[in-house]
Amino acid sequence: MTSAVYPSLRDRVAFVSGGATGLGAEFVAALAAQGTRVAFVDIDEPAARRLVEDVAAAGHPRPLFLPCDVADIPALQQAIAATHDELGPISVLVNNAANDRRQRVADVDVAAWDASFAVNVRHHFFAAQAVAAQMRALGGGSVINLGSISAHIDLVDLPSYITAKAGVEGLTRTLARELGPDRIRVNCIIPGWVMTERQLRDWVTPEAEESIRRNQCLTEPVMPVDVARMLLWLAADDSRMCTAQTWVVDGGWM
Repeated sequence: MTSAVYPSLRDRVAFVSGGATGLGAEFVAALAAQGTRVAFVDIDEPAARRLVEDVAAAGHPRPLFLPCDVADIPALQQAIAATHDELGPISVLVNNAANDRRQRVADVDVAAWDASFAVNVRHHFFAAQAVAAQMRALGGGSVINLGSISAHIDLVDLPSYITAKAGVEGLTRTLARELGPDRIRVNCIIPGWVMTERQLRDWVTPEAEESIRRNQCLTEPVMPVDVARMLLWLAADDSRMCTAQTWVVDGGWM
């Protein structure tokens, strides 16, 4: 499918967390296709390096991959600083990294709870904190947080993940208020059940497909490109007066 072209994204610098696979990889590729200079972090180095080569082979700016676990905040801050040094000031931040590990309520201990929050919400704040001065110097920027439909529907065995993702929505609103005077926009995308490679491999059973057809108003599956299209609009100047909002891409799940 073809996508809109956003001239305001050409030659800008974007930073994506969790960019090696799934939605993150789609975001990296989609931004690079707009002429954006993209840096991304991930712990999956082989997948990350394949993505870099694939994007470059398509004729788009070669992404900068920086190995990093977003749960390690000093390492994340260093990766953001390194992006500034190599590519320039960051004007688009995509807080995407997450882990939806299934776990029953009875099995969650303190360590598991804290680890879930570290990967699913904590880094959103510290990444935004780290890029705020860069965006302020540019005269503005766009922070895009990834929430989840899981905080709005009847899923089980994801208590810490769902709580963290609900927190992303609250964080989005408070950061939008805090950073708005510097023309830094902060929005949250809530994807539905997206057909990433991992979801198709691990969770999309025939029963799950039937649930999608039953619950979505639009019965075809939500694909990564559908979410990326929303992200590009939020990253570009076309959405310049949109902030503190949640943008749902779920096929109309009801």
